[in-house]
Amino acid sequence: MQSNNGAMRDPTIYRCKPEEHVRTGMKYKVYPTYDFTCPIVDSIEGVTHALRTTEYHDRDDQYYFICDALGLRKPYIWSYARLNMTNTVMSKRKLTWFVDEGLVEGWDDPRFPTVRGVMRRGMTVEGLRQFIVAQGGSRSVVMMEWDKIWYTALESTNLVPVFISTPVVVEEVEVPLHPKNGDVGKKNIWRSAKLLVEQVDALEMKPGDTVTFVNWGNIKIVSINKKGATVSEIHAVLDLANLDFKKTMKVTWIAEADAPRAACIPVMTVDYDHIISKAVIAKEEDWKNYINKDSVQYTKMLGEPALRDVKKGDIIQLQRKGFYICDHDYQAKSEFSGVETPLLLIYIPDGHVKETATSIILLSCALRPPVKLFKPLQTAAAPQAAVNAGADALALYKAIEEQGNTVRTLKGSDPKGEPTKLAVQKLLDLKKQYKEATGQEYKPGQPPAAHVAEQPQAAAVPSDDIMKLYTAIESQGETVRSEKAKDAKSEAAKAAIAKLLELKKEYKEKIGQEYKPGQPPKSTSPAAESPTTVNASALYAEIEAQGDLVRKEKAKDAKSDATKAAIAKLLELKNQYKEKTGSDYKPGQKPASAPPAASQVDASSLYSQIEAQGESVRSEKAKDAKSEASKAAIAKLLELKKQYKDVVGEEYKPGKPPASAPATTPAASAASASDATALYSEIEAQGDLVRKEKAKDTKSDAAKAAIAKLLELKKKYEAATGQAYKPGQPPTPANTAPAATPNDEAALYNEIQAQGDLVRQEKQKNAKSDASKAAIQKLLELKKLYKEKTGQEYKPK
Repeated sequence: MQSNNGAMRDPTIYRCKPEEHVRTGMKYKVYPTYDFTCPIVDSIEGVTHALRTTEYHDRDDQYYFICDALGLRKPYIWSYARLNMTNTVMSKRKLTWFVDEGLVEGWDDPRFPTVRGVMRRGMTVEGLRQFIVAQGGSRSVVMMEWDKIWYTALESTNLVPVFISTPVVVEEVEVPLHPKNGDVGKKNIWRSAKLLVEQVDALEMKPGDTVTFVNWGNIKIVSINKKGATVSEIHAVLDLANLDFKKTMKVTWIAEADAPRAACIPVMTVDYDHIISKAVIAKEEDWKNYINKDSVQYTKMLGEPALRDVKKGDIIQLQRKGFYICDHDYQAKSEFSGVETPLLLIYIPDGHVKETATSIILLSCALRPPVKLFKPLQTAAAPQAAVNAGADALALYKAIEEQGNTVRTLKGSDPKGEPTKLAVQKLLDLKKQYKEATGQEYKPGQPPAAHVAEQPQAAAVPSDDIMKLYTAIESQGETVRSEKAKDAKSEAAKAAIAKLLELKKEYKEKIGQEYKPGQPPKSTSPAAESPTTVNASALYAEIEAQGDLVRKEKAKDAKSDATKAAIAKLLELKNQYKEKTGSDYKPGQKPASAPPAASQVDASSLYSQIEAQGESVRSEKAKDAKSEASKAAIAKLLELKKQYKDVVGEEYKPGKPPASAPATTPAASAASASDATALYSEIEAQGDLVRKEKAKDTKSDAAKAAIAKLLELKKKYEAATGQAYKPGQPPTPANTAPAATPNDEAALYNEIQAQGDLVRQEKQKNAKSDASKAAIQKLLELKKLYKEKTGQEYKPK
């Protein structure tokens, strides 16, 4: 129990599981744990090197301890980094759940990160080997080689016939399988006076155009017949003497002929999207909320006769469509049903964006709902009016924000990968379009002004309802933090997180933008603040949120790329803030149009800081009175007391806050505001203390005590101000005068209760410690002060 390694403190080696076993039935109810079994099995079975992921590093001491205790040979432990992949799950338990629920086809589903799954989707053995070898580096893995064979297949929906009026001999000719590599082999294609092309290609043709038909030559378009918006047929003549292919449109085609060997075959292609819609799921999030239940896209196609020779496992390239692996070869007569079975091809993601994906989805949207396999780049049309310009600018602004999140996610997984480069390029294009549309550079936290001016007119939801929803999110956020501090994996914590996500979703639906801490929704009345103040406040709130993100990333891995990216963005935001306001960003000091509060507020704030620093000093002394941390805390306390004396004119005395102003109505209001400001400052200081304690040890008694006190202070703040504490929003002075005496009595009563809790905690640790004595002394002083103010003894309810 005295070990510094938590894995060595009374480890669990057997677990009771009172349920039926698949092999032994109800004979046993107690089973050895993984940690107890591993060293025994490894040693007995002759394992020389135990390969374990780095997450088991803390348990290595326990592994060797069990070997020593049982007198077993000790294998060498080799730690390696855990393989994580985006948009999927790696846990066998979670993968089993997908199979059991019937959401996938089986363990060889192409969406699964299993060997059978990736092999079925087109990964070669050599490619898989290279992927594992390159796991420690950042270079992208190439799945496809350019020597694969090419074939032609057309989407069978709305094929357009092209009639050649020039006399054509129906014939079978031999052409290279690969247009640029004749060594791969050859295939047979048919030519006739009637050709078939896809609707998307037909729409691009115009009378008089010269179009290159791949593997034949140039053909000149004579006329095009349309029915509504679609092309019904095309008439053309051969122009084979024209060998200029540089500026012509290239199309794939299939000939219709009466010969049995010229008959086309049915082809079914399958595009698999990610099984998990979010790239990286945080530990506190429920992965089941991000299951993509519509991740399969089937497309019917018509294939050229040469596709009859493709067998299961062959990797081919359909011209202008991409790489595919044959999952089931074509059968003119199935051995099971006796009917024709189409060739089944699975699309292989090779890191490139499919150019024809958008047109295919648009073509088939009238027949079935489109599946969002790709997000086409949205360019802003030229504005016709001021309202349209504002809407376009806002759409671009939101698109830039979403693309920025995508870039950060991809950089966290592979900073130098091809998908990352494409995402960065798209982000730069969006920013360029934004500048052309608005005339200014994109700046985070500063939406286009035209939309801001029109926003009050577009509000369809009463501002009171939105404000209530915003307050509910703030309150639920506190609940989530409280539950996570107790047990981050508990059911209560998961339920609280689920409710918080639901509230944020509702907020976005009502207001049209994401919830941002420290940025309450604006009322529908005209704004009194200048744009500079609004922008500075927005930047301040964004810095607060980015600071939280930096702390989270540092807690995971201080040296990761995600942490570095978060820090870089934080520094950039702080530079923008300084340019906007002329002063450095300071936590807890939100930019305000009103002048700073009077010296009375400063005195109360200093008093609260001294109280909080005193608690910090006692906490450090209890650990080690001679440590550097203790000395630094004492030095800061003395400095605060010196400042207090300079402001108030007298020494700091515990239990005696600075006197309030004369008893007039405005002064009473100022005193109430002063109390609220003091509480606000105390919460800020206590929040810093909580972060320090959690950085040392999240589950320590000191951390729990600090969190408990922070929650109590927030409760007192809400009772005093009538609203929940919000970081970056100090209380503003009230215009009317609340009753001072009852509030003071209630605040003092609550402080006595909180101090009583602290006394009990210190006594449980060590009743004779200096911290216990100091806490008791402060409690007695508070009770004495309570008696002086109320005329009666303090009595607990």
